[in-house]
Amino acid sequence: MERIPILKMGEFLLVSIQVDVHDRLALTLQDDLTNRIARTSARGVLIDISTLDMVDSFIGRMLGNISAMSRVLDAETVVVGMQPSVAITLVELGLTLPGVRTALNVDKGMAMLRASLVDTIEERPDAGRES
Repeated sequence: MERIPILKMGEFLLVSIQVDVHDRLALTLQDDLTNRIARTSARGVLIDISTLDMVDSFIGRMLGNISAMSRVLDAETVVVGMQPSVAITLVELGLTLPGVRTALNVDKGMAMLRASLVDTIEERPDAGRES
């Protein structure tokens, strides 16, 4: 079965989508990613969609679902590399993707994840300490 690779980079997971995503592959990614977040206790997920020229409503909703599931598992999600045509399509479809944070590229996305991790630690001084 076809799968999208999920790379672990420190406390974050990196997903670089390099193929056209069909519905079954999107669902597989959603399952793989949530399982990997839980297994590794990842604090953030960066999804690079820079190679996608088009996104339909199902894939858009899937990105929203991944972000929501990640939050439940205590991980932030940032989607990077969105092409202007993809952004226009999502708006035309009426998909606002609440909770999905975006950045222009991988560097800026990683900076957002690092900043959110620092913010979380500052808000919860006991975060990261073992009892």
